[in-house]
Amino acid sequence: MQEIGHWIDGKDVKGGSGRYSDIYNPATGEVQARVALATPDELKAAVASAARAQVGWAATNPQRRARVMMKFGQLINDNMDMLAELVSREHGKTLPDARGDVQRGLEVIEVCMGAPSLLKGEYMDNAGPGIDLYAMRQPLGVVAGITPFNFPAMIPLWKMGPALAAGNAMILKPSERVPSTSLALAKLAQEAGLPDGVLQVVNGDKEIVDAILDDPTIQAVGFVGSTPIAQYIYGRAATNGKRAQCFGGAKNHMIIMPDADIDKAADALIGAGYGAAGERCMAISVAVPVGEGTADALIERLVPRIEKLKVGPYTAGDDVDFGPVITKAAQDRINRLIASGVDQGADLVVDGRSLKIQGYENGFFCGPSLFDRVTPEMEIYREEIFGPVLTTVRRNNYEDALQLIIENDYGNGTSIFTADGDTARDFASRVNVGMVGINFPIPVPLSYFSFGGWKKSAFGDLNQYGPDAFRFYTKTKTVTARWFSGIKDGASLNFKALD
Repeated sequence: MQEIGHWIDGKDVKGGSGRYSDIYNPATGEVQARVALATPDELKAAVASAARAQVGWAATNPQRRARVMMKFGQLINDNMDMLAELVSREHGKTLPDARGDVQRGLEVIEVCMGAPSLLKGEYMDNAGPGIDLYAMRQPLGVVAGITPFNFPAMIPLWKMGPALAAGNAMILKPSERVPSTSLALAKLAQEAGLPDGVLQVVNGDKEIVDAILDDPTIQAVGFVGSTPIAQYIYGRAATNGKRAQCFGGAKNHMIIMPDADIDKAADALIGAGYGAAGERCMAISVAVPVGEGTADALIERLVPRIEKLKVGPYTAGDDVDFGPVITKAAQDRINRLIASGVDQGADLVVDGRSLKIQGYENGFFCGPSLFDRVTPEMEIYREEIFGPVLTTVRRNNYEDALQLIIENDYGNGTSIFTADGDTARDFASRVNVGMVGINFPIPVPLSYFSFGGWKKSAFGDLNQYGPDAFRFYTKTKTVTARWFSGIKDGASLNFKALD
């Protein structure tokens, strides 16, 4: 059986802990490999290597670092099929979806090619008599990224791209369920010219996460995962004096107004609700039709579309719309939540629990499910299901629909489908959610903006990628310089204005 280790100081390193985690083929339910779980001592070795390498990397001028990003981006593009295969093999998502995973990460690397312009400071001459004032952005040093299973390429690239382009060294701890893509990306970065030690990939579980949070050399931590873990990591990192940006769970709503194109709204919900088996933090999991007529029309359109969806292994090619969920535990949890919805009185319009695929009976497959007449008190509304389950919460008017979103604990993404510009503008202005779509179901910003949620979906004050990422991975140093040029003002013990 294949054993996966770590990437430390520019080379593959076998794990020395004797502890391993199984990596499953989600389509078959079989163990296909195992990954070594690092010890705190192994992490210390990686951090020490990163700290040594970071000094020279930070001294490399931003334009040369940008050239490494340019070569890295080209290598990612050239190896798109290989990377997508790794994503699909360990995660289970279809190959087209896996290519999208890689592509959205690549787009952040493309922005990092322009790092010199994002790292510029500020300057003012003659800010006071003979005084020049300037601010510069400098790297933090060694930083860490802790990334989830659902985007094995995209989110590691979101973390490593800005961190490395800004002159930091990074310790990347990918999900132990999908480690191979991060290791492949590290090797491509080395081929692109990244010095050994600047990027380390250390695999592990909670033990190594805690070691990262407690290590005094690591200056910042970026995390994506569930809300309870995001809150835990943010709190422990802050206690240890680290910067942290931690992104958690979501419960994303789409309002469908009576004037919306119902067919387009239904098509959008199919893609946003069931794509990648619903294992996206930006998945739309709650449809909010306004008015009984809108709701009835929406359900009528959704049912035949859902019934046509094809579920299967990624190896089936283009005949598959989505694949399995990541683990048996995830499959069981989704089925339990569906059962709770039935028990609590929701209408289960389409039940995906009985899905069996010939030859893949032990795979972690969940068929698409659709609930109608869900209420906010139900567990299927309150919990993030993270599976191919769409719930429908009917509302009588726009204000009630908007209030439903405002009162929800999560604030990652939301959307409205409407033909009315005033309603759309009001929604975008008033809704307390970080990313908003108007007639657009999954409002993930392009890579030269920034990605981030509100409320319990995010902890920290700076977002991922875009300008915010370069602010997060750098610190500002402000210099006040004076050249006397004959100025004589004598000694003073008073704090006074420069002018």
